[in-house]
Amino acid sequence: MSATKPTNLTREFTDAGAEFATITLTNPPLNLFDRAMMDALVADIAALTAQTPRAVLIRAEGKVVSGGVDVNVFDGLTVEQGAQLWRDLFGRIIHPLEALACPVVFAAHGLTLTAAFEMSLACDIILATPKAKFGLVETVVGLTPSMGGPQRLAERAGSGRAREFVMTGDLYDAATMADWGVVNAIHDDLDSAACALVTRLADGPTMAHAATKQIIEAWRSGGVAHADSVTPEVSGQLFGTADLRGAVRSFLEVGPGKATYRGE
Repeated sequence: MSATKPTNLTREFTDAGAEFATITLTNPPLNLFDRAMMDALVADIAALTAQTPRAVLIRAEGKVVSGGVDVNVFDGLTVEQGAQLWRDLFGRIIHPLEALACPVVFAAHGLTLTAAFEMSLACDIILATPKAKFGLVETVVGLTPSMGGPQRLAERAGSGRAREFVMTGDLYDAATMADWGVVNAIHDDLDSAACALVTRLADGPTMAHAATKQIIEAWRSGGVAHADSVTPEVSGQLFGTADLRGAVRSFLEVGPGKATYRGE
């Protein structure tokens, strides 16, 4: 384990003054999800929840994004302790990450295994380099992925693909993941592409992006009918925002695409 914190949370501003944040995994060579990494991510996500920026980027330093979970975390756990581990990781990492009221982008430049891949699936958009590889390889220790990976992979790629991915424990390249609808885009210069996208999203109508997330979450939990039932109220609230009022005025006065947003 690194003597320093295994993640780094930074906050920056776009040229237009929109705040965005970056969480970087900084515990090479493998960026393993040990207790220290998990605790650091819990703290980082809690900080973003308390003071939410207008976009978030999650990335990693080193040759790989992550070699997965440090297996020492599992050693000797009882049935109840194992169940509590997953409750904690859902409740303190996955669900709060999904609930952030802003776009969240995950950038994968290399090998992305188990917990790191499951965390990426809780993000809104996944970018990758052509050399990135992804895997849920928990079968090597007789486990199934338990931070939401199978169900979120099934949502993006279909249940048959998710079964194959998890049961074989094979590694899949970025092109395959893009073909399956898991990876949104592949870039040779990932850092530049990720930065450009996060900047664009941060400069956008943040409250509208948050509403989009709420509507899609309603669909995920209850299907189209449930999403339809919440959309009028969720979307209706946007008419009380300065961003919508200003953008409508801008559209009417000078045409589309010229509005600026403050996240208000």
